[in-house]
Amino acid sequence: MAAKIYIVYYSMYSHVEKLAEEILKGASSVEGVEAKLWQVPETLSEDVLSKMSAPPKSDVPIITPNELAEADGFLFGFPTRFGMMAAQFKAFMDATGGLWRTQQLAGKPAGIFYSTGSQGGGQETTPLTAITQLTHHGMIFVPIGYTFGAGMFEMENIKGGSPYGAGTFAGDGSRQPSELELEQAFHQGKYFATIAKKLKGDA
Repeated sequence: MAAKIYIVYYSMYSHVEKLAEEILKGASSVEGVEAKLWQVPETLSEDVLSKMSAPPKSDVPIITPNELAEADGFLFGFPTRFGMMAAQFKAFMDATGGLWRTQQLAGKPAGIFYSTGSQGGGQETTPLTAITQLTHHGMIFVPIGYTFGAGMFEMENIKGGSPYGAGTFAGDGSRQPSELELEQAFHQGKYFATIAKKLKGDA
C-alpha cells in the first residue's frame, strides 16, 4: 500500500502555496507514495482579508484535524508571524487535542516549510519553534539538513530555506519564490517522501 503524505499549509499571499505545490511534485515523484495538498481553515473574516489585500483562496480542500489520522506522514507549511508560525496554523494545531489524547499521530514523520518577509524574519526560528507541536504529538521531525547540496550554500542570490526545511522570502509581498527556492521545495518533497516510505516499511 502506498505511503500517504499530506502536505498541509496556510498561505495568505500564495508564497507558501507555491512551495507546497513544488513539494507535492517532489513527493509524487517517489514511487509508492501518494501525496495530497490540504489547506487549514482561515480564521480571519473576508472583510479583514480584503483590507489586507489578500487574494482569494485556491480550491485546495480544507482539512479537518481528524483527517490527519489518515496519513502516514506530513509536511506542514506556514508563513511566519514575529518569528513563529502564523496564528491560523497554530489554531489548527490547537484543535488536534483529540488526536493527541489517542496518540494517533505518534511515530509519524513530519517536515516543515515556511515563508518570511525578510532575511532576519524567522527562517530558522519559525521551524524551530514549530517543532514543539510535533514533539507533543510524538511525531518524528524530518529536516532536510544539507541534503540539497550546493544549493544550501548559495551566496550570490537571496535564497530562503535552511537545514530545517524549504523556505522563501516574501519581501513586501511582491517577491515570488525563486527557481532555487522552488527546487529546494521539490527536493524536500522527494527527500521526505523517501524517508516516510522507509518508515512505513514499503521501501
